[in-house]
Amino acid sequence: MTMEQAIQATALCVLAAVLALTVKRGSPETALLLVLGAAVAVLLSLGQALGEAVAFLEELGTRSGVPEGLLTPLYKVAGIALVVKVGSGLCADAGESALASVVETAGTVCALAASLPLLRKVLELLMELMA
Repeated sequence: MTMEQAIQATALCVLAAVLALTVKRGSPETALLLVLGAAVAVLLSLGQALGEAVAFLEELGTRSGVPEGLLTPLYKVAGIALVVKVGSGLCADAGESALASVVETAGTVCALAASLPLLRKVLELLMELMA
């Protein structure tokens, strides 16, 4: 992501937030849709930057000799964290703090589940060292 993209994303989000505050009094549903639309637009614009980051991480894994099975859980956990952060924030903005907490709890459980292969490998290495 370039500096220009970061500035554009920030400007779009700030503009959407200000417009949502203005519209919220008369139509809270419209304000939420406005914020949701801005979030989707920014996330879609990050596709190329995300692709470049993933390509670099794959290259890093290949060059470092670290097995892909050890890096994949890290990618999954990072993805889960990003999705949960956005989803939780949108729920909170909609006034549904209980749902935001549920999204965060679900994300935590999913992140733990996604990291199990890595934790198993760590356990195997520890057992080898202790033997």
